[in-house]
Amino acid sequence: MRSSFLIAAVLAIVSPFKVMATDAPEVPDILTVPAGSEAFLIGHAVGTQNYICLPAGTGAKWVLFGPQATVYDDDGKQLMTHFLSPNPAETGTPRATWQHSEGASAVWAMKVQESDDTRYVEPGAIKWLLLKVMGAQQGSRTDDRLTATTVIHRVNTSGGVAPADECTVAGDVGKTRFVPYTADYVFYK
Repeated sequence: MRSSFLIAAVLAIVSPFKVMATDAPEVPDILTVPAGSEAFLIGHAVGTQNYICLPAGTGAKWVLFGPQATVYDDDGKQLMTHFLSPNPAETGTPRATWQHSEGASAVWAMKVQESDDTRYVEPGAIKWLLLKVMGAQQGSRTDDRLTATTVIHRVNTSGGVAPADECTVAGDVGKTRFVPYTADYVFYK
């Protein structure tokens, strides 16, 4: 009984810091991560891809102005938030951002490649991406793994595509649409 209690206590202390084995997803060749990259974290995002209608030539078109999503682990626990923010490592250049929910560490990344290969990406879904980390900021927890990230995959997407209409003429400029989406984000070091 005493040893069972001790084991349970040790597991309770260690489990927040455990490193979970994460399999890299199968992706189109164009999204292959650099040699030696190791997947170490996967998160399941639920949120919106946010668009604004801007002038384009003599008309208008939808332009992405950033995501807003909550990213969960396999057990439904919130891992992080995903959004667009200024990257301090690039003098404030706006980048896709993932901020850890505990400790507030963050990484900023830019798109390196994208794919809408129909063998992988479902119809009506935003493209799969390979992103390169352009900046990282340590939070209050020294054991936070997020800052070790070098590249990120956005895969298994659903939804999130800009509307097909409502932004075609100058009178539409300024409209916004928040389009629901889901995706998996795979973090590599």
